[in-house]
Amino acid sequence: MLGVLNGPAAIEPPGGLAAGLLERAERGIVRRGKILTWATSVGGAEGAPSLFDDLTAWECSDSSFHLEDFVPVEVATVNGAPVIAEDDQRTLLLHSVAFALKFCRLVYALDPPSPVRCIIGANETNATFRFHAIRPGEHRNATDLDSYRCEKVVVVDVEPTNG
Repeated sequence: MLGVLNGPAAIEPPGGLAAGLLERAERGIVRRGKILTWATSVGGAEGAPSLFDDLTAWECSDSSFHLEDFVPVEVATVNGAPVIAEDDQRTLLLHSVAFALKFCRLVYALDPPSPVRCIIGANETNATFRFHAIRPGEHRNATDLDSYRCEKVVVVDVEPTNG
């Protein structure tokens, strides 16, 4: 759907990355104790995971945002529910992959850098971006991405070396 096999230019969002996503990336990420979060997050990292199963769930909840809030796409309302057309879902995914590539720089800027997973999902009602530190035994996505039937899912793992 994204044409990633055609090279990086094929996945460049039309008109470049949405301004709101650029601003979001400028916020940066920080390590607070055992968790990673947006630098501007007001989430209370103390006592994480609190209501969540594990630290990964906490991070995913805290870092998640809706891409359609930042990318100019049409979100229709049908019977009181949002509907995003397939072409607009593709646009959201293009912006989210471009955003994930910018996000990689934030991961490399951590001291020390550590592995981080970005999870992007788009469907007919919304699109989300979230991230978490990669931890053994903790996952927030199916390992077989083809198993998602009602959602398009992209996972970007950023695994910097410490040297």
